[in-house]
Amino acid sequence: MDKIKVLIVDDSAFMRNALKSMISSDSDLQVVGVACDGVEAIEKVMSLKPDIVTMDVEMPKMDGLEALKQIMAKCPVAVVMLSSLTVEGARTTLKAFELGAVDFIPKNLSDLSINIMNIKLMLIDKLKQIGGKNGQLNKRPVDEPVQQSAPSPHVNHTKVVKFSSSKKMAIVAIGTSTGGPKALQTVVPLLPKNFPVPIVISQHMPATFTGPFAERLNQLSQIHVKEAKQGEKIENGIVYIAPGSGHMSLIKKGTDRIINIADNAEYIYKPSVDVMMLSVAAANPGACLGVILTGMGNDGLKGMKAIRECGGRTIAQNEDTCVVYGMPKAVVDAGIADKIVAINGIAGEIINSI
Repeated sequence: MDKIKVLIVDDSAFMRNALKSMISSDSDLQVVGVACDGVEAIEKVMSLKPDIVTMDVEMPKMDGLEALKQIMAKCPVAVVMLSSLTVEGARTTLKAFELGAVDFIPKNLSDLSINIMNIKLMLIDKLKQIGGKNGQLNKRPVDEPVQQSAPSPHVNHTKVVKFSSSKKMAIVAIGTSTGGPKALQTVVPLLPKNFPVPIVISQHMPATFTGPFAERLNQLSQIHVKEAKQGEKIENGIVYIAPGSGHMSLIKKGTDRIINIADNAEYIYKPSVDVMMLSVAAANPGACLGVILTGMGNDGLKGMKAIRECGGRTIAQNEDTCVVYGMPKAVVDAGIADKIVAINGIAGEIINSI
């Protein structure tokens, strides 16, 4: 198998060397070049044709966002941003997602000597998953911009079957990870303002990112989007983004469903899709829709199974439109996906299910 070709873009010699050392330690990865600024990055993407690029933001001559924009216009390739875990870093990263970046790596390397193995493992895993055959971003044209108008009630989908349940759904639960921000920006803005049930979403993201992400998604959408808060009652027509500070679940109190945010060492991905979906199935038996989107690993498999077994409905994003076909694949391979749908058809299927 050919090695995955990586281009490193960073104005810091220390960062370039650190990243190169980490990446080169894996036999499946090859650093084909480094660039010190955005101008050089564009030139090397054009000439070296890497499978994936790590992109810093703050650089001389041309910053990472402008370089990303031009790369996506001239020679689309999978780009992973290096992002600081600050609110401003989150907003910059979200802008990068809108410009075509597929994921980010935390650039909190002041404690590099302490967390070197965790950073290294995360970096290598993401580069292999996204830059390898599971990603394929650089083999496809850049996605169309997010549409702002609502879709027609019926949208074609990959797997034409009826839902196993005919009951009316009382809640929608969506789980995603790598590639999720862009996927959610394709789905949520197409939902109508008067959507008749609540929507809860778990997107693997640091605590400093989920608030700005909810704000940006709200700006793009007709439906109201907010970061979920401990103890609040969920209401119809609102999208609740799970905060990255813990795992979000629902607790039923009478006819109300209350949000609970808590930590749980059993689940390594935060916020956990499984924790959220398992609670949704328990609080809304037979009346919940589970949707699993692009992402690494299998978080959400237990939750989607619980939704299916309680009489709810399940939708999985199809392989062709996933940045990483991990989480949906686990659900599809387990035989618990009622429908397998391209990303631009998922909003229509959600609307049709309510």
